[in-house]
Amino acid sequence: MKQPLSLTWELDSIFNGGSASPEFESFLHKLEGDIETLQQQVQASVSPADVKGTEALDSVIELLQSCTGRLVQAAEFTGCLGAQNQQDKGAVRLSSKVSGLRARFEGISSQFDNVLRQTSDEVWAEWVARPEIAPLSFVLSESRSLAREKMSPELESLALSLAVDGYHGWSEHYETIVSSIKIPFEDQEGNRVLSAGQAFNKLDDADPAVRSAMFTKWEEAWGGVEDYCADTLNHLAGFRLNLYNGRGWDDILKEPLGINRMTRETLDVMWDVINRNKPALVSYLERKAKLLGLESLSWVDVEAPVGNANGKISYDQAAQDIVAQFRNFSPKMADFAEEAFDKNWIEVEDRAAKRPGGFCVTFPESKESRIFMTYSGTASNVSTLAHELGHAYHSYLLKDQPVFNQNYAMNVAETASTFAEAIISDAQVKAATNPEEKLALLESKIQRSVAFFMNIHARFLFETRFYEKRKQGVVSAEELSALMEEAQKEAFNGVLSSYHPHFWASKLHFYITDVPFYNFPYTVGYMFSTGLYRLALQDGSSFADKYDDLLRDTGVMTLEDLVSKHLGVDLTQPDFWQGATDLIIADIEEFLQMTEHLA
Repeated sequence: MKQPLSLTWELDSIFNGGSASPEFESFLHKLEGDIETLQQQVQASVSPADVKGTEALDSVIELLQSCTGRLVQAAEFTGCLGAQNQQDKGAVRLSSKVSGLRARFEGISSQFDNVLRQTSDEVWAEWVARPEIAPLSFVLSESRSLAREKMSPELESLALSLAVDGYHGWSEHYETIVSSIKIPFEDQEGNRVLSAGQAFNKLDDADPAVRSAMFTKWEEAWGGVEDYCADTLNHLAGFRLNLYNGRGWDDILKEPLGINRMTRETLDVMWDVINRNKPALVSYLERKAKLLGLESLSWVDVEAPVGNANGKISYDQAAQDIVAQFRNFSPKMADFAEEAFDKNWIEVEDRAAKRPGGFCVTFPESKESRIFMTYSGTASNVSTLAHELGHAYHSYLLKDQPVFNQNYAMNVAETASTFAEAIISDAQVKAATNPEEKLALLESKIQRSVAFFMNIHARFLFETRFYEKRKQGVVSAEELSALMEEAQKEAFNGVLSSYHPHFWASKLHFYITDVPFYNFPYTVGYMFSTGLYRLALQDGSSFADKYDDLLRDTGVMTLEDLVSKHLGVDLTQPDFWQGATDLIIADIEEFLQMTEHLA
């Protein structure tokens, strides 16, 4: 691996010139023309009367896949431009143009789905058995079934068109709100004005005075824009609820469960197992409070480090550690991570104007990924880096699959990322010889359990209740804060002394329109990855190939079928979920034992 590593990513190999790229403008122009051609082909398409008639649709499917891949390429590129510089007006303009193309394409795709919907079962069975179509049979059948549950193609097309300046427009407006957040702050570096992304990193500071001071300013800042955020969130929810009503969908979780290709039964069983095991996490949080010299933890103390976690980890060191630990599990995974670092696919620089948070995107046309985050040298940053590399590796395994088959659900996407985290954190704990260091690393692992079992659960409870309340009318900012705090108290079993009422305003995930309920899939992925890691510990080196095979099937199977095929497990039963939880409880028991004399 080359040293030193670049702190900024390289986007010019995707499209040279950033938001002023002539190459990207040409790409969009060609895409726009192909979407026009696609529309003409779809309008001329009819449901085949026999299997011979299905051959006429092959070219339509080919162009559909091509446009899908290029739309993703365009959307991810503009997303990267906007994330690296929220003041880039050119990126905003391009993003709006891509959103318009996407809406038009989705309307055309919806019309084609109607062709699939009207195809008889007999012809359909013969069609998807054809060698040219068989690899796409799962995705096409999924689209056909969903089309039969939606409104007419004309109404669906209209809804998608209106969503550009309505649904998606409100989501983009949230980015405008975030970019306006400026928080004055004074520390050893002097008086500065921090962006939302820079301020957020201060909430993880090892110094309790810094955390507390920043949290007060953080709440104040979001309280200052709460009405704008409430308007935005209410309009997003209102659009979604009206769309669901038009489709005859009563259950707010119908779409997110469908997108994640899993059943409500599986989700309920997982949450039930988590709730039954939360007392162990409560014991951990109570012990942590004592170690920090507190009667009980406040919201901002939950992720406070315990043990010797004051040292900063350089980006180069983090990269070396990640590659080495990946290699212990899978040489292929390690080689991929090394390539990502060497080719500057990762943006980590700490600077103003960047969007807060972290993400990984994949460019289907280029067959490459890019990772975005702000790195400040904490153990949490290292975990985030490994997490995003897990996403990228997942996409790498699918890069040669048909475009339709590369679209895996968020829950299994989070499986690959949190599995990567597990590899890193477990290896670090086992390798630690200094008790202080080992305690800090172990505690960092348990913190992630708290995040997925409690923090994410609070988000799920809040959003579920918010949507039910929104059905009755607009929900005020005050009501939203009350719902948020109530959900946090329930999810954390009331163990904290204070909570984060404006979390609903500050958290980007509530405003994402591509994936509704951007919360529970994280916990599903975490639990699933932990269960996989338990099996990896049992199977040893032979598990790496099994893991890769499972990831390659994530775009063409439901979660339940995927696990049944590759692991012989029934996810609607508690056994697998409890096995995953047992690993987490073992960490907590070790933590309690190590700190018994310190409390």
